[in-house]
Amino acid sequence: MILELRLPDIVPQMTGATAECLFAEAGDALRLGSKLVDLRVDLSSAFAQECPPISYYRIVLREKAYLRQINLQPGEYVGLDGPVALLSSSPDEPLDQTPERPLRITVAGILRHDGMFSGGDL
Repeated sequence: MILELRLPDIVPQMTGATAECLFAEAGDALRLGSKLVDLRVDLSSAFAQECPPISYYRIVLREKAYLRQINLQPGEYVGLDGPVALLSSSPDEPLDQTPERPLRITVAGILRHDGMFSGGDL
């Protein structure tokens, strides 16, 4: 069975996301809970508040699957509902089939430190 991952609507007013980090490559067998990709969503114009909103998100698999094709690399932008990856339930299924359903995923907000706080700054 071919499974499809398209960029989900993670937060209101988002139009797309940029891949920050890929955790797997084509051919990898992924299991339940495997990290697939970290994304950065530009929310600078979406929210007016004192604290910056979470803008980094991780896509984690809620089922086991074989990563067959990844459609973006770190630094590449994908629009909302754009194709991210094709996966399959077995490693040798032909990819020329229409995907049977979306991949089951969890999207989690993640905090990035990037050295923003160090030493006694907290």
